[in-house]
Amino acid sequence: MTEENKNLIDRPPVVVMLGHVDHGKSSILEKIKDLKITEKESGGITQHIGAYEIEKDGKKITFIDTPGHEAFSSMRARGAKVADIVVLVVAADEGVKTQTKEAINLVKKSGIPMIVAINKIDKPQAQIERAKRELGENEILVESLGGKVPSIELSAKTGQGIEGLLDIILLVAEMENLKADISGFGEGTIIEAYLDEKKGPIATLILEKGDLKEQQIIGTPSTWGKIKNLMDFQGFPIKNAKPSQPVSILGFEKTPRVGDKFKVYGNINQAIEGIEKKEKKISSVLFVEEEKKVLNIILKTDVLGSLEAIEDILKNIPQEKVILRILKSEVGNIQEVDIKLAESSKAQIFGFRIKVDPSGLNLLRQKRVKVKIFEIIYELVQGVREAMEKILEPEILRKDLGEIEISNLFSKRKNRQTIGGRVIDGFMEKGKKCEILRGKEVIGEGKIINLQQNRKDIERAIKGNECGILFETEIKIEQGDILKIYEEERKKGEL
Repeated sequence: MTEENKNLIDRPPVVVMLGHVDHGKSSILEKIKDLKITEKESGGITQHIGAYEIEKDGKKITFIDTPGHEAFSSMRARGAKVADIVVLVVAADEGVKTQTKEAINLVKKSGIPMIVAINKIDKPQAQIERAKRELGENEILVESLGGKVPSIELSAKTGQGIEGLLDIILLVAEMENLKADISGFGEGTIIEAYLDEKKGPIATLILEKGDLKEQQIIGTPSTWGKIKNLMDFQGFPIKNAKPSQPVSILGFEKTPRVGDKFKVYGNINQAIEGIEKKEKKISSVLFVEEEKKVLNIILKTDVLGSLEAIEDILKNIPQEKVILRILKSEVGNIQEVDIKLAESSKAQIFGFRIKVDPSGLNLLRQKRVKVKIFEIIYELVQGVREAMEKILEPEILRKDLGEIEISNLFSKRKNRQTIGGRVIDGFMEKGKKCEILRGKEVIGEGKIINLQQNRKDIERAIKGNECGILFETEIKIEQGDILKIYEEERKKGEL
């Protein structure tokens, strides 16, 4: 055995769960290790990347649970980068959906081995063979149909097939012959990061090689720190991390970027030298043409993964009519400084799964600042969109309804006249506005106060009928004038 091979050890597979929203990725993990992910997440949708470790027949498996909603494409792509195996979850009752196709394309590009898990087979409307055929139409041919992709039929609800899924994962991992070099300093990827009010920045990461332990100096392209605490995925303290093990650390100087690669350094100077020297980004919408409408917002979220996903989606909101300007976006609760900035810049504050600090609440009671906090990302995005649309002037839509030619003039009292004529197009209706045409020129407007036929009040007179009208206008109506009836609809502005 060479010296190099002595440093190589077998490591557990890192498995990423991909698939369409609500097809059961988190529910499968719950059944595997009773993780109860979905119950802790708002709206039953997983909104952060979580990493979890389980053991089967003495062998460990690390799972990364990625969000399935369309809002999280960037987070899903990041999750797959650190994985060894992809489990594509497809609901038997729904088959291949939008995010299923997106996940398939992602796996094809990455070249990562795939296992198909057809979930919800306990449902009466389950169509397992149809789901397999739809996968085949998307170039994923499972073994039972003559292909090379292993598949398992299961139910996260009853637990049927769960053991089989784990067996297939371990079999694929064995075929992949996964190894890790444990010599040298540790390296890996930041999976999630957030700012704890009391403890400071906390990062979830997966070690890919080397070792990781307390008191080591760790750095990413955006920050550095000294590991004060090292915890496993359940929050229990550990002395050192092993390759493929998901761990959380406390000690970064500031919150690292999600998706960053990290390294262990020999000293602080080396770690600081590894930080990218980036110029401050200058927003391209700081200077806006005078006639353009602008919505200023401050964005505060619980973790960097959420911030990244929300910013990605907000960029896709059309801005031809209203420009969206994010004055500040960061992790953490809403503070006094945020409220003061919002007041001075006439901005609205949008928060995701955070709260307003007590000092901020006192200031908020004194200031006229709009603060909206959401638990679901796509609802926050919709809230921003609605705020942009409110800035727009409503569109006035006019609809012509009919015309009447005036042939009789009966009486006039102040600004009201009693007149008569024949409806020559459409209809006349009580309460509607009318334009007054003399020849081809519009000379004024008025309103139908009342309609009569055969001296009886009516609501509407149709084409070909004669009727009397009590008409309100400042214009003196003459024989031969045309009244063109119309209605207006105020349509709210749309981006």
